Amino acid sequence: MPSRSTASHPESTPSVLPALELIAAENAAAIRRLQADAGASLDSAAARLLAARSVFVLGVGRSGLALKMTAMRLMHLGLRVHVVGETTSPAIGPGDVLLVASGSGTTGAIVRAAEAAAAAGAGIVAISTDPDSTLGGLADVTVVVLAARKQDHDGQVSAQYSGGLFEQSVVVIGDAIFHGLWKASGASAEELWPRHANLE
Repeated sequence: MPSRSTASHPESTPSVLPALELIAAENAAAIRRLQADAGASLDSAAARLLAARSVFVLGVGRSGLALKMTAMRLMHLGLRVHVVGETTSPAIGPGDVLLVASGSGTTGAIVRAAEAAAAAGAGIVAISTDPDSTLGGLADVTVVVLAARKQDHDGQVSAQYSGGLFEQSVVVIGDAIFHGLWKASGASAEELWPRHANLE
């Protein structure tokens, strides 16, 4: 294990370009798999979010940050969106949809939230690597991503660290759902713009 001084101050500065090429290639491959295998689930997820009374968004760690990006875009589209855990998030109920992401599909906080949402009569849309996981069993729709889970360190599925490809895929899926719904709505960018935050 390298010493702290060695890790903090390498003898030569490595080039980032090979890493950029790797990440681009892995994302391109993940997107191709989504195009080949997940078209129906993506369309179903989009339809359920559009029809929801309210959309509740929940993820843990970097997956949660990625889903917050999706929450913002769905709000720009005019949907009623709540980020679970925020003080203004109300109770979930029938007609609502919980949108969650968990690479393993077994993240405790995510599974418990999905169980509570199901008990309250809400729908569940999940993004995961494992459709047969506990979360996959609770979800009405699961968008399956071919990516490593955060504890898969053997590099066989992704050479990136600790779930990086999955979290990037969550961003791409969220943006793709938004873009598809936006174009189907016929609204212009100018019509969406007034919903952007103006207290920044």
